[in-house]
Amino acid sequence: MSASVQAPGTPMSVVEMVDLEPGIVRVTMQDRVHKNTFTDALIAGLSEAFAQIAERGDCKVVILTGYDSYFSSGGTQEGLRELYEGRIQFTDKDLYSLALNCPIPVVAAMQGHGIGGGFVLGLFADLVVLARESVYTANFMKYGFTPGMGSTLILPHKLGPALATEMMLGAGTYRGEDLKLRGVPFTVLPREQVQAHALELARSLAEKPRVSLVALKDELVSELRAQLPVCIEREVALHAQTFHQPEVRQRIESLFGR
Repeated sequence: MSASVQAPGTPMSVVEMVDLEPGIVRVTMQDRVHKNTFTDALIAGLSEAFAQIAERGDCKVVILTGYDSYFSSGGTQEGLRELYEGRIQFTDKDLYSLALNCPIPVVAAMQGHGIGGGFVLGLFADLVVLARESVYTANFMKYGFTPGMGSTLILPHKLGPALATEMMLGAGTYRGEDLKLRGVPFTVLPREQVQAHALELARSLAEKPRVSLVALKDELVSELRAQLPVCIEREVALHAQTFHQPEVRQRIESLFGR
C-alpha cells in the first residue's frame, strides 16, 4: 500500500511524499496557491523529503513531479527582491543539488511548466520527461540578471551548448514540442502521458539492486558533483555584477508573472 509521508511543519498541499510501489517514491510539489514557486514552505518540504529518502534503505528511485500544468515556477517575486537588495543569495537555500546529490536515481516527470529555477530543478534529475504542451524557460535574463542555481552548468550538459546558450541569453519560452524539434535528449509526450511514462522508467530501475543503482549513479554524476561548486561560485560572482542594477528591480516589479 502507498504511504504518505509529510515534511514536518509543511502543509500537505505543498509537498507530498508517497510510496507508490516497492522501491519507488514519488515527491509531488503541489502548491496551487503559488504555482510551485520557491516559497519557504516548498523549499522546506522538498529538503525534508529528500533528506528522508537519503536515510531510507528501501528506496531505489524517486519520481519528482508537480501538479496539473505546473512543475515549478522558480523564484518568488519577494525572493527576487531580496536577491536584488542583497539580503540573500540563491545559495542560502540549496534546491539545485537535491536531485543531483540524492543517492538514488531521480526521474523528473515535468508534466507542467518549468520556469527559470524550476526548469533547472528538473534538469538536475537523472532522467527527464517533458510535456509537449508545457512551457520551459531559463528566463533569468528576462529580468536583467545572469542565470543562477547551476544553470550555466546543467543546461549545456543536458541540452547541448548551442541550445543552452540560446535559452540563457535570449530568455525565451519553449514548449516541449519545440524542444523535441530541437533535438533535446529527453522523452517528450502529451501531458497526460508523462506520469505513466515516468512510472515505467522508475519500474525499470526498481528492478535492479539498490547497491548497483547507487554505485552507478555515483559514477555517472561524479563530474557534475565536482564541477557544481565551482560553477555556483562563478554564478554568485556574476550576480554581484548584474543583480543590483536599478533596471533589474524595475523588471522584477513590472515583468514578474507575465
